[in-house]
Amino acid sequence: MKSAGTHRKSRLSATSVKHAKPRKKPYKLADRDGLYLLVQPNGNRFWRMNYRFHGKQKTIAFGRWPEILLSAARERLADARRLLAEGIDPAEQAKLDRIAESVAKKNSFEDIAEEWLEKRQLEGIAPMTLKRARWLLEITYPAIGRRPITEISAHELLLVLQKVEKSKRYDTASRIRSTCSQVFRYAIATARAERDICADLRGALISPKVKHRAAITTPKEAAALLRSIEEYEGNKLTSVALRLIPHVFVRPGELRFAEWKEFDFDGAVWTIPGTKMKMRRPHAVPLSRQAIKIIRELEHDEGLSSYLFPSLRSMERPMSDNTLNAALRRLGYGKEEMTAHGFRAMAATLLNEMGIWNPDAIERQLAHAESNSVRRAYARGQYWEERVKMMQHWSDYIDQLRDGATILRPQFGHSGS
Repeated sequence: MKSAGTHRKSRLSATSVKHAKPRKKPYKLADRDGLYLLVQPNGNRFWRMNYRFHGKQKTIAFGRWPEILLSAARERLADARRLLAEGIDPAEQAKLDRIAESVAKKNSFEDIAEEWLEKRQLEGIAPMTLKRARWLLEITYPAIGRRPITEISAHELLLVLQKVEKSKRYDTASRIRSTCSQVFRYAIATARAERDICADLRGALISPKVKHRAAITTPKEAAALLRSIEEYEGNKLTSVALRLIPHVFVRPGELRFAEWKEFDFDGAVWTIPGTKMKMRRPHAVPLSRQAIKIIRELEHDEGLSSYLFPSLRSMERPMSDNTLNAALRRLGYGKEEMTAHGFRAMAATLLNEMGIWNPDAIERQLAHAESNSVRRAYARGQYWEERVKMMQHWSDYIDQLRDGATILRPQFGHSGS
């Protein structure tokens, strides 16, 4: 390798560069230490440097005049010669720098967040969960979306979250921090970040007050609600969904996305795939005689729509997530009194108050799954028969509540004791 050597006297000036005239063929105006200006016939002028590295003649480009002036070209020359003195090929280093810059552009918070969302979608995350995560992340994009993830500070993210808090959306701010934390952990796992800055924000946000979903949980109020539902005069699909949900007490989203292929009417069971469940595990719902009868009232089958409850606007999409709550409002129940999700609390409360069902069986039916896989498998086998009996008894019970009949205690006990 040729030594950097002693600098020779400069030959070019800003004026000579500016007034360099094009010729029929390209020509060079030499400066010093291998730096020269290449003048093209069309008048374009480019800075180049010739050098030798490991015995080979090489050239590196420094840019175009006037974007790169003479003084800037000489600075790049000096940088290149320093690399040569250290045994580094400046042209190869320039390639590495361009690659690093390109990678850095793809390492913005938004790019990594979108990549993480795509990964979660491929993993089968529920559509509503994915939509919620995207909505939370998009709140942060204007402020930190284009920032390299390694350069984002905890304070930057805190300012975003505090802006959300100012509108008293404390729970939303907390959820944003949690979702951002998952993005940072994904960046760490893919070698694009070293730490999760969200961990530094624990205790910095206002803790949201736990707000339980509104629900009716007394027999008297439940009876009045069930009678109101029977008198609903809105859309037929909405009426069927509204009458079915008390019998199955699944999450509203699980009912909205219910598909015909999930139902075994001969076996009287609805099997919800894990991709639609909050806990990402398949869930079986024993169908009472009443539940099956209500479903049979639907005037379409999978030939028209794969969904039991398609959207009024498109048979290819499920019912809107606000449909059932809107129907309850039409019946006169405010959002502080009852929600579609509240049928789960109603069932859980009244079933436990009966004192005849194993609490674990009730929990299994609510899909509050045991985290231990061995215990979960055992619990399914242990409580399944009881859950079948419980769901039929529950349907009988709420029918009797609705009709104002005297409710008798069943003669069978639970099988899980």
